[in-house]
Amino acid sequence: MTSTVTDGTALSDAELDDLRETVRSVCADAGGTAAVRRLPEQSPGIDAKLWDTLGGQVGLAALGLPEAAGGIGGLAEIAAVCEELGRTLAPVPLLSSTVLAGQVLAGCGTAERALAELAEGKVHALAVAAPDGVWRPDAVPVAVTWRGGVPLLDGTAPFVLDGADAEALVVAAAGVDGPDLFLADPREPGVTVRRVPTLDLSRGQAVVSFSRARARPLTAGGEGADIVSRALDVALVALAAEQLGGAQAALDMTVAHVRERTQFGRAIGGFQAIKHTCADMLLQVEAARSAVVRAVRAADSPELPESLAEAAAVAQAWCGEAFVFVAAECVQLHGGMGFTWEHDAHLYFRRAQSDAVLLGGAAHHRERLAGLLGW
Repeated sequence: MTSTVTDGTALSDAELDDLRETVRSVCADAGGTAAVRRLPEQSPGIDAKLWDTLGGQVGLAALGLPEAAGGIGGLAEIAAVCEELGRTLAPVPLLSSTVLAGQVLAGCGTAERALAELAEGKVHALAVAAPDGVWRPDAVPVAVTWRGGVPLLDGTAPFVLDGADAEALVVAAAGVDGPDLFLADPREPGVTVRRVPTLDLSRGQAVVSFSRARARPLTAGGEGADIVSRALDVALVALAAEQLGGAQAALDMTVAHVRERTQFGRAIGGFQAIKHTCADMLLQVEAARSAVVRAVRAADSPELPESLAEAAAVAQAWCGEAFVFVAAECVQLHGGMGFTWEHDAHLYFRRAQSDAVLLGGAAHHRERLAGLLGW
């Protein structure tokens, strides 16, 4: 299966399997979820060493980017890698930099240098979310004014993934013609980046404020709205694949536990109530897998351009809730140990709860789906 979301060189099925195995092996060598625990509890961010290996040496920083920027693969490759990263909650900026910022930059057509730097592993962060956490072209929190032909940004962008670790910011700003996109340096005067505490210990967020901050224009005439919308459809599928990987890991962890844990002389997995709960967890995981596969195939659909948008909305509406359900049951079925800091169950529960509202909750995506289908 190949993808036409971008024009990067697609991988064959065998190469895709090799890529999965490589990512899984690197994450295992990094200690799996131990990489999350190595981060400061009060300021989650990026494991720079792990990202140097995955992003630079393996080449994931260029995943799904245009071939001219050294990119490789499309949505199928992005989804496969995100599923593997979701299994261990790997604290790397693939979603924030490569997918979110990368897809936006690729859509601009005027950011060749920024794309090349991103493809080499330089972290970019995307600042587009409205105050309610979703992308809405009519509620862009940053505004642009022009002075002497120079764009100046003003406003505060919330929910900037990995913003405190970014070396460059891709910003949507509202102008007279609508939202346009700009490239800003977080170290420049007028830009303030504040890392914020998060429930998810494996992914950092920041609030970025602009006060007459200089930036480089990437689009004009309000073209930014469509570019961000298209990029977010890819990101929604990538996030759904991460959620699938996390849910599968939580299910595997639970099944292993109920097979080994005994009560009254027998494994608790033999009790009917436990069996039913595990079956419900499996159903959620497999339905989530189907939603991700369907969304990846939609990228190659010869049908209407809305096919990917519709499939992405379905995938996110389903996978977010599925991960929350599986992660919560994982904690419960581990009993008292599932609630302890030492066990990994809470790490998956934290990621699930955070991801469920990261790019808009299930209700938001169902409402969007209804609009796309004309209901």
